[in-house]
Formats: sequence, structure tokens, C-alpha cells
Amino acid sequence: MNAPVTPVERIRGGDRRALARAITAVENATQEGAAIRAALAPYLGRAQVTGVTGPPGAGKSTLVNALVKELVARGRKVAVIAVDPSSPVSGGAVLGDRVRMAEMQGHEAVFIRSLAARGHLGGLSRTAAQVVELLDGAGFDDVLVETVGAGQSEVEIAKVAAHRLVVCPPGLGDDVQAIKAGILEIADAFVVNKADLPDATRTERELRAMLALRQNAAPEALPPVLKTVATTGDGVAALADWLAARALQHGRPAPAVPHTAPPASGPAALLARLIARDAYARHLGLELVEAGEGTATVSMRVRPEHINFWDSCHGGAIFSLADTALGLACNSYGSVAALIDSHMTFSVAVKAGERLTARAEEISRSRKLGVYRMEVRRDDGVLVASLTGTVYRTGKPLPNEASTGPAA
Repeated sequence: MNAPVTPVERIRGGDRRALARAITAVENATQEGAAIRAALAPYLGRAQVTGVTGPPGAGKSTLVNALVKELVARGRKVAVIAVDPSSPVSGGAVLGDRVRMAEMQGHEAVFIRSLAARGHLGGLSRTAAQVVELLDGAGFDDVLVETVGAGQSEVEIAKVAAHRLVVCPPGLGDDVQAIKAGILEIADAFVVNKADLPDATRTERELRAMLALRQNAAPEALPPVLKTVATTGDGVAALADWLAARALQHGRPAPAVPHTAPPASGPAALLARLIARDAYARHLGLELVEAGEGTATVSMRVRPEHINFWDSCHGGAIFSLADTALGLACNSYGSVAALIDSHMTFSVAVKAGERLTARAEEISRSRKLGVYRMEVRRDDGVLVASLTGTVYRTGKPLPNEASTGPAA
């Protein structure tokens, strides 16, 4: 008798319904959503993530539709996240961006999902970054993230996307000066859309003049200013060429790990179940990366809600990341282990948008005590913090794991 197909296997196999249900689970912060994200963690890092932002009326949705068409024609598999503002009265959203992308909605190489901002500030929804990771793990080559109509301070897309396009409609005029201190500063490229309108050349000229004022920047390092007419496709191929060249410049992402079903038993499966049941881990956005007897690796992307009053990641969030890795490692034998002593040292500050990874290793273990060491590092390998901890091994089975966990 064949084993039932798991949600992750269906998602990796291209099942759109399974992917849509997983996104809904992540948006609602359910245990199922956390478990799927943890199981997809080994497949992350392949997709090129491009943010498309700009003021209302710039034609972002139409441009995204045209860019999707161009990327698909080049053999790419593309996912789109379109974030729409929510009603302050009902909390719902019209999701009108999706209407402008209806042309590509049914294509087998395209997946489009609308997200309501639900009152979240910054131009995105609260779970947008987590949904991006789901789409990355599902095997898409490109993930395009369209923000709500953004102004000076809606710059959260900079923490999610590797490539940021700021779309500017013709006739910005003095508005260039009004918003330059915010959204214009995160651009990797400017796109003057609706370039067939009379004021397009003037807007292009004003953007270039603004860029010329940047100090200590070589001309080749300045963001390019591209012109498009999304309704006809003019200039979209050049935009896709720029994205491809930028991806090569920054290095190709690692190829996807060959798909294997997540383990059904053993320490890795046990710890996946434990972190999926941990409401605080879900709240912080913690993800299980690796697991074994006496060891666990957990990661976290630093979000705005992790930032303290002096604009760095809160030490409590970093401790919670290390403590979760410790808790999983010391409970990997299937019996309850409780922390009784710990010491933590911090080395460097961490900013929003950076990803941290905590690895816990067992140093020694007796019948009653266990000693563990944890290291928290950034993606570039820099040591952020280290922690040592001593746990008391109670010998009691883990709740809900008495018959399924490994022997203590």
C-alpha cells in the first residue's frame, strides 16, 4: 500500500491547490502552515525575488503582467504576489491588481496570489515574506512582489526582494523631491512606465538629475532609468534583460535540492512536529533547518517587529532563536529536558532584513544533565551571539509524543 502524498510533495509537484492552501495556512499562522514552511526550508534560495513598488497609478500591475509574459516566453516559471490595501471598515480588500493580470492567470507556468495588507504598514502584508519563501520552495524561477501604492515611507519591500523596481508615472514633477528621501532610495532600477505620454521624457530627466546628486557614487553604480509602455510591451524586454544581467552579476542562486519526502520518523520528524506546535516560534517566524539526535539548526529573518528602540534586532529575539535551537536539540531524544542554567554573549548588532541561523550542539550528556553550545550567525558567517546551556533531563515523555518519539 502506497504512503499518502504529503502537502510538501504536492507543492513540489506543482499542485496549485496545495500551494494555495499552504499560503492560506501561513497567512492564518496555523500549525500546518508552520510545518509546511519547515519542510520546505531545504529547497529555499533558488528563486529570483523582484519587488515592484511605486506611487498609486504608476501602472505597476499592468507592468507586472507584461513582465510575466516576457519571462514566461523565456522559459521561466513565475509566481506573483500582489498586495492590495485593506478596507479600514470591513478589513477586506478589492484585490483589483489581480484583475489586471487576468491574461496570464491561467498559464501553467504562472501562479498569481493576491494578499490583503490587513492594515500592515510598509507596503506589504504581514506574511508576505513567508509567502515568498513558500513560492521559492515550490520551485518557481522568479517571484514578483507588487506592493500597494507606496509613498515615501513604504520601503519594507527592500527587506524582501533582492531586486527592487520603483515604477514612476510621467508627470511626477515636484513629487520626485517629495519622495526621494524614502522609496526612491531603495531602487535598484527606476521604470518610467506609460512612456508614450508627453511628460515621460521630463520625468526621466528629473530622475537622472536626482541620481546625479548622489555623493561618492560612480556612474556605473547608479540605478538605471528604464522606459516602458506596459500596455503594448514596449521596453519590457529590456527590463527583463536588465534583471537577467543583475542576477548574473550577483551570482546565480544555488540549484534546488533534489526532492525527497520529509522523514516520517526519527529525530528530524520529531523536532519538525515540536516546532510546528510552538506558538511562540511561529510568532517570531522561526524555521527548522536541520535536526538530529542532540542537534538542531533554526533560522529567522529579522522583521520590523523584532527591532528594538535603537534600531537593532532585540536581544530577546536573538536569545529566543538560540533557546529554540537548544530546546529542540535537548528534547530530540523524546523526553522532556528543561533549561536550568545558561550564559549568552553578544558580538555584533543585527539589522532588519538579515537572516540569522542558530545551531545547537550537544557537548555532553549524562543520565540527568546535558550541556549544549549554541552559535547564532548571519548569512555571511559572522558570529552574532553564542550561548551555553545546561539542561535537566526529567525522563518524562514529551506531551503527545509518548508513543511516537525516539527512546530517551
